[in-house]
Amino acid sequence: MLKGFKDFLLRGNVVDLAVAVVIGVAFAAVVAAFTAAFLTPLIAMVTGGGGVGGTFTINGESFDYGSFISALIAFILTAAVIYLVVVVPIRRIQERRQRGEEAGQAAPTDVELLAEIRDLLAAQQRVAPQASEKTI
Repeated sequence: MLKGFKDFLLRGNVVDLAVAVVIGVAFAAVVAAFTAAFLTPLIAMVTGGGGVGGTFTINGESFDYGSFISALIAFILTAAVIYLVVVVPIRRIQERRQRGEEAGQAAPTDVELLAEIRDLLAAQQRVAPQASEKTI
């Protein structure tokens, strides 16, 4: 059971996913810092400056539209970077594969499959006589 779990964890897709999650979290932290350090003060400066920039009050309730605008810009920046860094290159690779310019994973030939079957059968035959000798 542990071997199966280890194989699952070390499979390429799981490791790639873990790396993607870590990079995504790090990128989100960078965007959050950029938003807090640059966008929020810029929005406050454009909309009135000081501590009340980017807010308005109605009946004693304060509405912070500056934070919303900052979050919206951060979302757009994140989506643009993901689109440009992930989606566009993957589309180009898929288009090349469809045109035949770039080969995908090659399927094994009949000869390779037969050789693999032969090797597996030979390995089983070497193990089987040893098991029957122990019962004698």
